[in-house]
Amino acid sequence: MSSAIERFEPHFEDAAIQDAIQRLTHTRFPNAETVEDWQQGVPLSYCQELVRYWRDEYDWQRVPSLLNQFDNFITEIDGLKIHCLHIRSPHTQAQPLLITHGWPGSVLEFLDIIEPLADPTQHGGDVTDAFHLVIPSLPGFGFSDQPTSPGVGVGHIAAIWDQLMQRLGYERYIAQGGDWGSLVTHAVLLHPETHCLAGHVNLPIVLPDEHTMSGADPAEQPTLAAAMHYQEHESGYSKQQSTRPQTLAYSLADSPAGQMAWIVEKYATWTDCVRDGIRHPENAIERDVLLDIVTHYWMTNTGGSSARLYWESFTEGDYRPIALPMGLSLFPKELFLCTERLARTRYQQLIMFSNQHELGGHFASLEQPQALINDIRAWRTTLQAQELI
Repeated sequence: MSSAIERFEPHFEDAAIQDAIQRLTHTRFPNAETVEDWQQGVPLSYCQELVRYWRDEYDWQRVPSLLNQFDNFITEIDGLKIHCLHIRSPHTQAQPLLITHGWPGSVLEFLDIIEPLADPTQHGGDVTDAFHLVIPSLPGFGFSDQPTSPGVGVGHIAAIWDQLMQRLGYERYIAQGGDWGSLVTHAVLLHPETHCLAGHVNLPIVLPDEHTMSGADPAEQPTLAAAMHYQEHESGYSKQQSTRPQTLAYSLADSPAGQMAWIVEKYATWTDCVRDGIRHPENAIERDVLLDIVTHYWMTNTGGSSARLYWESFTEGDYRPIALPMGLSLFPKELFLCTERLARTRYQQLIMFSNQHELGGHFASLEQPQALINDIRAWRTTLQAQELI
């Protein structure tokens, strides 16, 4: 197996783009929902509107163009080719930072935070805020290989990530993530041979304890309410992807409109996008950005392989205590919430707990990039002040 790190240029074939446009032209739509909101999923009128725009007005080369603004690399680890963005800061004292995305995300969700983190003096920060950034595509996502055998869950990915950082020349580093990126960051910190010094997440992975479950403490109510809402109204996708991802994969691989609806619905329900009582994903994320995300999945045919991560990892959570330093940022419309008290039941060295954000949901780097940048900088400053890095 080669340990070479090769430059990579993301691109989409014209023939594949024309195939997608042709499929969109022949989309067979279902009849309309029987409600006037998103209770039953993506409304027919909005789905048709997006299909028309995607087919006729969207720039299908936006994703490669956006990614190629930065240095892209491919390297093989454990038999899988891993794609990553690697952005070296111009500042010599920059801290290596590993950032991991989730589902239905990708490396695209971090484009707005790359330059401020890598070159802070050009974006309102100080030279001490600089990071060297490594942003890999999860196996089965984007331009990384799709696993052909079972076993590539978050624990295995954590080991791959640690090896990737060593291969890129970072003997020690810190890590950040949300969604699956949060679970992977936890796994990196728990990896027995980890070279990671500390973690920061914007999705807490903490089990409610007796104090929370009793319901007697008003401060704990949002934790219970968020967990119950997820279980009752938001978890259907995860049950399908964690039990029968292959059955779902046929539809996602065959219908771009189906892939679009499967993804866009999550940005409508998981973002802070309700304005004047009306839910609309474009209140939080621009239309072209939503379609960048969908196009990335469609053009790489990773709807099924990305879903398989749920089958690998979703039903067997690792909730062991984490001893390494942790920072936690909570945005008000996040799927799971917790109090600082509850967070400390798992994070034994919680050095930062930030939950005063007025806006934002599950996709912090897309919805509130500056707020997330500020928190990452503050976390790093605290680590330095306490001589933890």
